[in-house]
Amino acid sequence: MAGGGGGAWKVAYADFVTAMMALFMVLWISSQDKKILLATSQYFRSPFNSPMTDHSGIMPFNKDSNDSSAPKTSDDTSAGKKGQNDKQVELNFLNSVAADFYRLLRLDESTDQKPIDIQVTSDGLRLTLFDRAKHPLFSGDTIEFSPWGRFILQNLAWAIERHKFRVTIDGHTRQMPPSAREDYSAWELSADRANAARRALVHFAVAPEQIERVTGYADTRPVEGEPPTSESNQRITLSLSLSPKSKDASRKAGPEPTVPTPVPAKPASVAQAPRSP
Repeated sequence: MAGGGGGAWKVAYADFVTAMMALFMVLWISSQDKKILLATSQYFRSPFNSPMTDHSGIMPFNKDSNDSSAPKTSDDTSAGKKGQNDKQVELNFLNSVAADFYRLLRLDESTDQKPIDIQVTSDGLRLTLFDRAKHPLFSGDTIEFSPWGRFILQNLAWAIERHKFRVTIDGHTRQMPPSAREDYSAWELSADRANAARRALVHFAVAPEQIERVTGYADTRPVEGEPPTSESNQRITLSLSLSPKSKDASRKAGPEPTVPTPVPAKPASVAQAPRSP
């Protein structure tokens, strides 16, 4: 018997156990309420579209409940993904614009301290234009722009107008000895320089309505880590924010095209980056 098919009883026993298990499952399901019966019936009609797939173990009939702990719908998930994608597109757009600024203003050619600092923020760009001895933004302690300053403002105005940025302008100075003029302090100088930047931007290309605010801070906000008398505190800060138009353009445009050199609005000496002596 051991040598001639004596194991057939094992197969028969396994079939019997399987049949009993199936019977117990049928009896258990039959004892449940109507909603579970409908859900089970639906599952066996379409086994590859399980009712568990979008409910984290909760049967479909609970979908109609008002329980606030129910998982978010697929529409909410899609909206969240779309928002993340739009934010990433805007970030890529801002990084591309920042790279264009570096190229247009020839910042890579500078071997000393950078005359301009460009940062990508959560809603736009922050450009800090420093008034340094080797790259003076202004002529002396006046509000008149140097050739280098005019070159910077012209190219920035062209890019700001093209991308429809909203602009705020802040003027800052370093801590200096009291002026000989009692009626003209660092407050007036910083505010006048910020206003001079506004006039230059509007003169070259920017629409007046794109300028949202012009402020002078005197020497009250030195650069972090720098002493109040440091040359780095002599600066103009432009905060560029994405407007609804520029956001739509960034989503439609995709990768930024190569930007041509702008046609100068002034004599040729203005459109050429002045060389340091």
